[in-house]
Amino acid sequence: MQSSPPSERLNLLGLTRPALEAFVCELGSKPFRARQLAHWIYKRGEARFDAMTDLAKDFRAELAERAEVRAPSVIEVQRSRDGTRKWKLRADASQAFEMVFIPEDDRGTLCISSQVGCALDCSFCATAQQGFNRNLTTAEIVGQVWLACRELEDADAVVRLGEPKEAGRAAPERAVPERAVPERAVTNVVLMGMGEPLANFRNVVPALRILLDDCGFDLSRRRVTLSTSGLVPQIYRLAEEINVALAVSLHAPDDELRSELVPINRKHPIAELLEACWHYIDEQNGRSVTFEYVMLDGVNDSPAQARRLARLLAGHPAKVNLIPFNPFPGTSYRRSPEGTILRFRDELNGRGLVATVRRTRGEDIDAACGQLAGRVIDRTTVRLGSRISSGVAQA
Repeated sequence: MQSSPPSERLNLLGLTRPALEAFVCELGSKPFRARQLAHWIYKRGEARFDAMTDLAKDFRAELAERAEVRAPSVIEVQRSRDGTRKWKLRADASQAFEMVFIPEDDRGTLCISSQVGCALDCSFCATAQQGFNRNLTTAEIVGQVWLACRELEDADAVVRLGEPKEAGRAAPERAVPERAVPERAVTNVVLMGMGEPLANFRNVVPALRILLDDCGFDLSRRRVTLSTSGLVPQIYRLAEEINVALAVSLHAPDDELRSELVPINRKHPIAELLEACWHYIDEQNGRSVTFEYVMLDGVNDSPAQARRLARLLAGHPAKVNLIPFNPFPGTSYRRSPEGTILRFRDELNGRGLVATVRRTRGEDIDAACGQLAGRVIDRTTVRLGSRISSGVAQA
């Protein structure tokens, strides 16, 4: 099956505010029209230019001819017993990626992807076993958030007569009620889905700007988290570009074990990685770095390893998030018993570190941490386990 040719119209979801202003000016309108347009797209979740009633008719007509608001199309939606929701989204005719929404009493967290697959080859992660196909575009990254906000609003509150089912498709030729500004279900966004965000630096950073911009999703920097396996040069670049919460996949207290679990450690060992983390916090006036630590039975979960981890992070602005391992087909790892995880946590807390245990969500639909697999058919030959420096230089 051949993939359909890309649309010639410009997808506005991929434009930061300066780029959107430049496009509006190119159409002969004033820059303030970009703010109005962004309000409709991000605050109201509107894709149809004819519904943007405070824009001039001729401007709306030109927008319809030259531009579009196109989110990734949905292949499948799964709902967990615990309320977690997972979308499989189309990248092209053969590839797919996934995003997950986790509802809680005080927040709604959307976990989004930055790549189709992943090249970092972490041994305990289902995504890594799929291989790597390509980077997602800025529009595809932002489009996940835009799509989730619309879908969650539709599911929980509003039925809009005449609204097309597929996001971004032209509306039917009949009157459609104007969308109200919804109470947003998505309060937090984490780039912890498929892929290594910093290996897609050029597309991820503009997406982050749109998430934070008051003309975009207007999220607080503390509510947007980028998770990395440890691409040190890109962490330094990130410190110069944007201020978001930083999470780092650590998973071991020493280089020998971490190099086995997270192969990028062979290129950027722990001491180098931590130096970059502390630099990021200093530059961005951040409160702390969250270190993610998946709990693998008999591998990295002993009290002695907890004590080494505490010594490693002592005196620095660090939090540790202990993640019960989530199994996937073909893995030889097992989840640490609950008692072992709690003892590990208590060892860290007793030595002055803030350590928490992440509650496993969406496990029955393979939506838990480390389980996202999507559909990666055309893999590249690059795997960071064998070619550490390749694949990230293009970020």
